[in-house]
Amino acid sequence: MRGFAFFDRVSRAFHDYPSVPKVLVVVAVSGCGLVAYAEANPERKLASSAPVLTSAEVDNKKKKVVVLGTGWAGTSFLRNLKNPDYEVHVISPRNYFAFTPLLPSVTCGTVEARSIVEPIRNIARKKTVDVQFSEAACLKIDAVNQKIYCRSNVENNLNGQEEFVVDYDYLIVAVGANVNTFNTPGVVENCHFLKEVEDAQKIRRTVIDCFERASLPTVSDEEKQRILHFAVVGGGPTGVEFAAALHDFVNEDLVKLYPGVKDLVKITLLEAGDHILNMFDKRITAFAEEKFQRDGINVKTGSMVVKVTEKEIFTKELKNGGEVSTMPYGMALWSTGVGTRPFIKDFMSQVGQANRRVLATDEWLRVEGCDKVYAIGDCATINQRKVMEDIAAIFRKADKDNSGTLTVEEYKAVINDICERYPQVQLYLKSKQMKNMVDLLKETPDVSKGSAELNIEDFKTALSKVDSQMKNLPATGQVAAQQGVYLAKCFNRMEDCEKNPEGPLRFRGEGRHRFRPFRYKHLGQFAPLGGEQTAAQLPGDWVSIGHSSQWLWYSVYTSKQVSWRNRALVVTDWVRRFIWGRDSSRI
Repeated sequence: MRGFAFFDRVSRAFHDYPSVPKVLVVVAVSGCGLVAYAEANPERKLASSAPVLTSAEVDNKKKKVVVLGTGWAGTSFLRNLKNPDYEVHVISPRNYFAFTPLLPSVTCGTVEARSIVEPIRNIARKKTVDVQFSEAACLKIDAVNQKIYCRSNVENNLNGQEEFVVDYDYLIVAVGANVNTFNTPGVVENCHFLKEVEDAQKIRRTVIDCFERASLPTVSDEEKQRILHFAVVGGGPTGVEFAAALHDFVNEDLVKLYPGVKDLVKITLLEAGDHILNMFDKRITAFAEEKFQRDGINVKTGSMVVKVTEKEIFTKELKNGGEVSTMPYGMALWSTGVGTRPFIKDFMSQVGQANRRVLATDEWLRVEGCDKVYAIGDCATINQRKVMEDIAAIFRKADKDNSGTLTVEEYKAVINDICERYPQVQLYLKSKQMKNMVDLLKETPDVSKGSAELNIEDFKTALSKVDSQMKNLPATGQVAAQQGVYLAKCFNRMEDCEKNPEGPLRFRGEGRHRFRPFRYKHLGQFAPLGGEQTAAQLPGDWVSIGHSSQWLWYSVYTSKQVSWRNRALVVTDWVRRFIWGRDSSRI
């Protein structure tokens, strides 16, 4: 027992003093081995030797950064912010980060909800930056006075002060988005969504409830068929993955527990477009539709849901002249895109963006019209400037001798700045299989005739079509995470870049921009299709489909967890499922 008492003291010491360097201790006690591990934070040890500042000095030196949201964007910003000159206040109605790509797995018990969440306070306590967290929802943003109005959660409201106000020097809006119902009647009242961990847990309970109700002896066969009809509205990645996960759950686990109703189960996937997974390569779309047909998942394309009642879904069949048909169901999942949160709509009206769907930012992720407010993730989109809007300013900046024409040398001098400032240029060159912007000159009449200089009209002709390649970034966790990392790096280097700007030329002003514009790097995307098969679309237009892609999916989603604890829990859940199957208890 003394050995265990010693181990207990050592374990408490590791937890109480996280600044101790990483170490693995093996203690032999009566022929047995005990292992203790501590995760160190060397930056904390360095910070402890820094001079201690008084509260007044800290207040005078530090800028206050308020982060709204603990999703992919907000958490990535927090994890990568290293500059101790900031005081950070994180505000969110949930006190954890959720690994949302595995939410469909949670709905069917393949992965437990606890395995994909990481408390924000765990992340914050390992930072050298001063971080405060408040579990509350934002009600209003006052950009003029640099204040935000918040309301604490009811269950945490112990002192009767429900609402409070927070000042900020910089505001990071990373609140994500709501589900877009397109104002379809009955969707909010009767459909399930899959945006939060609570949604996945609710779906899991509802699926089990459907099987339990259908197994009651007093239920008619017709009612059993309705109860066991699962409808999925939306043929995007979330809807397809949930339909595949539900099919595996039913056919691998539930049929063994409910043999009397196994032949009555039906899964229908409704998509208003012509195909499911429209954002993927056509090869993946075709394979997914064929696989679902083989598996018995009913895919109805060209079906627009116009109304949902407690027991029926009304769809307009676009392929049959708009005929409206009804379909009984037991459970419905709605997964058709994202919508704007109410307080974001109010903020958009304040800054003159009332007619937009989401917040518009510049290429440095600043909300247009608000220098101190940044927006990242699903709640915002980058309003990329068009080359043709700035073509005259670009020409004047390049024409250093004010001759009214550009020499090849003058043209080449601004090529890199143009490509960095306007990403659509590189996309256009890639689509035309051109090596660089010099190749664009060959398409202009004067250069093709041997002229060594360009006038403004030739310059316009050379760049006239590049804006056709402008595209909005997808509302995915991958984009949000990269935006959070980029913005944190900007804040880490804010003072250095004020003195030594590293961005492209200011074509409409003097000098250079402080930072390089944000650039999204697509790392690929996955579409799990059930049966241990996954479709992967990777950079370079490489498409992989099958069991090998499933193992790649396992490895990527394991490595992307925010902590080793999450990695261990997720892998344990997968191993448990392989050995004992999914948990079908209603908890």
